[in-house]
Amino acid sequence: MLYMVIVPIIPDYLRRVNAWDVSRFYEHSSKFINGTWYNTSTEVDAYYEGESTSLGFLFACKAMVQLFANPISGTLIDRVGYVLPMVFGLFVMFVSTSTFAFGETYSLLFTARCMQGVGSAFADTAALAMIADRFTEETERNRALGIALAFISFGFLFAPPFGGILYEWKGKELPFLCLAFFALFDAGMILLISGGTNPRRPRVASPKGGLHTSIWRLFIDPHVLIISGALIMSNVSLAFLEPTIATWMEDYMNASQWQQGIVWLPGFFPHILGVYMCVKLSNEFPRTQYVYAGIGLVIIGANSCVIPACTTFAALILPICGMCFGIACVDTALIPSLSYLVDVRYTSVYGSVYAIADISYAFAYAFGPVLAGGMVRIVGFTALNIIVGLANVLYAPMVYFLREIYYEQAEFSARMKEKSKLIDHQKDCVENYGFNEGSSTIRQFKAM
Repeated sequence: MLYMVIVPIIPDYLRRVNAWDVSRFYEHSSKFINGTWYNTSTEVDAYYEGESTSLGFLFACKAMVQLFANPISGTLIDRVGYVLPMVFGLFVMFVSTSTFAFGETYSLLFTARCMQGVGSAFADTAALAMIADRFTEETERNRALGIALAFISFGFLFAPPFGGILYEWKGKELPFLCLAFFALFDAGMILLISGGTNPRRPRVASPKGGLHTSIWRLFIDPHVLIISGALIMSNVSLAFLEPTIATWMEDYMNASQWQQGIVWLPGFFPHILGVYMCVKLSNEFPRTQYVYAGIGLVIIGANSCVIPACTTFAALILPICGMCFGIACVDTALIPSLSYLVDVRYTSVYGSVYAIADISYAFAYAFGPVLAGGMVRIVGFTALNIIVGLANVLYAPMVYFLREIYYEQAEFSARMKEKSKLIDHQKDCVENYGFNEGSSTIRQFKAM
């Protein structure tokens, strides 16, 4: 919610506090009434110097900071566990969001926004890594990560109307104080549930050696790069659309302010549908997740190309819902694949690999708002959406190369089940007969 909640609030607020130098343009007219000339001036336009660029950097700086903070957070999470980094990230978000509530200058808001990026880098990565660590069975992990992604989508799509309504009702402070309270409450609940400890499954050395795989080693894995590229491509469509669609709606379909804010909310329901379908299909037909990711990229690309052709508010909702459905397919299929990858090839510690996933999201949302405005001025809104749509479609065949992960993961799961049966058999022999039958067989599986 922190990324999108500022969209309906900050542009209007900064204008109200005169953060920009304004050039106003007036239309002058004269009227002759009862033998007297009356001159009137009507404001017809206003130019806020530096507003577009400054707002673009304010929107993007959170994601830019996440790009640099995630390698640090991922490595730290791998070494110390998940609870403490998550609580630290939530506390940083509480402080920064409270600062956002009471900040009145652009520089203070920019600083608070950057602090939110640091908090998100720790909290988001630790949360996904903890889920992967807690749920080791494939169907449970798919379901748990799907639920997490559904709530991420809810926050992203619900934040603009949430922020806009509370801002109109009680001003800038209320929506940010609500989010700050949620962050502090969440941190307290995590400490309460964990008992102040930092639990984690015991780390087992990987076949390639070592208890910890560096984030830089994961970065050069070709399958990690393909997944990261797919996550970037799927989110670039929204990252470019978010800062440009409001102006386009106002200019080309005369959309009202409430329509500009509410246009994202219906996309939550197809996103939930996409998550549900992908989880069910992944559990029913294992080793086919890459297919759903490819289909999702094609759906995103097709709907991105359709958006400029919409002429009414109702028609625009349909392709946005289609894009959200496609993004759900890509995220739900590929986010669990990162944990499978480290299970099979490296060490079952997930901080670094989910830091890479967060970097992928941050990359899209760091450069999307900054580049979108300039590209719209150069090539136009229609051409920009067609370019982004075609890029998604052309990238879709790349996910075919991920099929190897799922076959490796199936073999790995089979070996682990066999090893578990042998260990249980050894325990039964010791308990019932007093001898260690099967220990020699178990040694054959030590290297698994």
